[in-house]
Amino acid sequence: MPIPPELAATLRRHIEEYGTGTDGRIFRSERGGVIASTAYTEVWHETRKLAFTPAQVASPLARRPYDLRHAAVSLWLNAGISAPDAAERAGHSVDVLLRVYAKCLDGQKDAANKRIGDALIA
Repeated sequence: MPIPPELAATLRRHIEEYGTGTDGRIFRSERGGVIASTAYTEVWHETRKLAFTPAQVASPLARRPYDLRHAAVSLWLNAGISAPDAAERAGHSVDVLLRVYAKCLDGQKDAANKRIGDALIA
């Protein structure tokens, strides 16, 4: 999957500093093994409380680590990436992209209304 050069540089720095496990994993437990899904879940839930407003914590927004995929695709769409390109990056068809991921947008109504208003004025 293509990633922006800035993110590739961050990943490279992480690997330079921390290395990889014997099996090539970038993230591993203290003993070098696979991180338990329960550990991810615990950290995820606590991090959401720190990063989000109470209303967002109560919502389904990024409820699970897997939801980062939804967030990434939504970010791409909000950034103006075309649906076919976003679908290719996510490994999905355009139909799946629009049916599953586009509904994960959060807080876009004002921006959408502005774009529509701007288009009507032009």
